[in-house]
Amino acid sequence: MNARLWTRIALVYLAFSSAQIGFWALFAPRSFYDDFPGLGRTFIAVDGPYNEHLVRDFGALNLALLFVLAAAIVSMSRQLVFTASIASIIWGIPHVIYHATTTDLFTGSDVFVNVGGLVFFVVVALSALFTGSRLEHHELG
Repeated sequence: MNARLWTRIALVYLAFSSAQIGFWALFAPRSFYDDFPGLGRTFIAVDGPYNEHLVRDFGALNLALLFVLAAAIVSMSRQLVFTASIASIIWGIPHVIYHATTTDLFTGSDVFVNVGGLVFFVVVALSALFTGSRLEHHELG
């Protein structure tokens, strides 16, 4: 698979993840707090009291990241791919560290699903960064 295609696939995955989290947390913060990630699992409510302001801000920041990722997907310029990838990495690594050091909040497969999903997000962002660096400097479309 060529670098351009893989970079676009990686960015779309990151954008989809940010969109899902962002829209849910911003527009249905109580549901996000109580029910994320869904399918009978609860990852947020186990970690402290509900704070609507914090959950909505988290959603809005994910939508801001979505905007940067979408701009990179559309332009496929090396500079925007770099920016979107680094923004995803900056968001993702502290998130992984927090959840990897608070596994006592979860039981069984929830630890793997929670931390594994966050690690996967960072790995995809790193992949987009490295494959995107192979794009031509001003390559479009």
